[in-house]
Amino acid sequence: MKLTTKAALAATLGALALSASVANAAVDAAKAAQLGQTLTPVGAEKAANAAGTIPAWEGGITRPPAGYRNGMFHPDPFAADRPKFQITRANVGQYGNNLTAGQKAMFTRYPTFRMDVYPTRRSAAFPQRTYDFTKTNATRCRLVANGEGIQNCAEGFPFPVPQNAYELIWNHKLKYKGVSGRRWANRVAPTPGGQYTMIRLQERLLGLYYKPGNTSENINNILLYFLQDVLGPARLAGQVLLVHETLNNSVAPRQAWIYNPGQRRVRRAPNVAYDNPATASDGLSTNDMTDMFNGAMDRFDWTMVGKREMYVPYNSYKAHSNNTKVADLVRPGHLNPDFMRYELHRVWVVEAKLKAGARHINSRRTFYLDEDSYQILAIDHYDGQGAIWRVSEAPSINYYEVPTFWSTIEAHYDLKSGRYLAGLLDNEEDKPYDFGYQATPADFSPQNLRAAGVR
Repeated sequence: MKLTTKAALAATLGALALSASVANAAVDAAKAAQLGQTLTPVGAEKAANAAGTIPAWEGGITRPPAGYRNGMFHPDPFAADRPKFQITRANVGQYGNNLTAGQKAMFTRYPTFRMDVYPTRRSAAFPQRTYDFTKTNATRCRLVANGEGIQNCAEGFPFPVPQNAYELIWNHKLKYKGVSGRRWANRVAPTPGGQYTMIRLQERLLGLYYKPGNTSENINNILLYFLQDVLGPARLAGQVLLVHETLNNSVAPRQAWIYNPGQRRVRRAPNVAYDNPATASDGLSTNDMTDMFNGAMDRFDWTMVGKREMYVPYNSYKAHSNNTKVADLVRPGHLNPDFMRYELHRVWVVEAKLKAGARHINSRRTFYLDEDSYQILAIDHYDGQGAIWRVSEAPSINYYEVPTFWSTIEAHYDLKSGRYLAGLLDNEEDKPYDFGYQATPADFSPQNLRAAGVR
């Protein structure tokens, strides 16, 4: 009984300590003053690393290159770069300190997996308005509901001087992506031999948090409106998914609806959350893996491990190009290394471990967030026995017409089945992500779903 009492007391004290650390989020004016000085406007280390292999941040790409017009696929500003070296199964041991556990597992699983490492280009940038509000947020924005919500935040990154893992994940969730947009989110789930059928998806998004003048308190607890239309193949066409993602899960959880063209009815979809399979994913991706991570955080204990220098997918303009066909990208087991680009960057490392008594297909996940953008660039997923199971990567680019740094592909590799899911494949569509698309909350009402899904 004494041991049980001590254990209970320790658990209570630990929970109180966690609660205190999560609640105490804002930083003082002296720390905030480092933004734009020793830190970049979003809180990354401005200076180069000691070895000079990561350069200083000098503002990123803030305007499109000559000849670019809105609606074009993005010309590669670093097209003249050549790989510094290649990492293969034969030499992977030389680079282990800068590789994720998932990347090492990919080399073990696939003899054809390769990482071409290019010069590091710190291209990430955001609008000046985002920088201005980020600095204000540093001394005002706070976590609430044990990390499940935020308050006193507006427009910018909420926590540019992050104190814990919850703040880092919120920085990823609230990264500026434009107020509204429309994109092709086509996906493939190849067999181990590389055969696939393209799933054509169009998605529309609206984030009122980014609308000038809005704050976390006046957007009716809505973090994001999301509408996904399945346009092909014929057996899936007409399905529509609508999500109202909330800003504070403890006040109101995510609301979701699905239109099924076969039944011609709209129904609520409470299972569009956590580890339930994502749309047309063949079970290779869960709902909370969309945008690398989204949704409630309450089933895991989150820990900020610190920063590491890692080889991560970055400036992936070659994979993004409309000159690159999906058939060029798809290979058995993994995407074609000829079109991938890796660079050495400082990343924040976050560990998420499943809480006792909670349910999820992953017992643990490790997230790697770019220090310059808080984009999650890689994830290691572990199964119920603690073995690495899936590996996720997000090749990303600077969408310099905005500007914002965001994924152009999301790839989720299943090491057990030898299959993977690759999404956001817009290469063969008429245009990439359209940040000029205008939407209103009325466009995301459940009542409009049936009309959206008619085929």
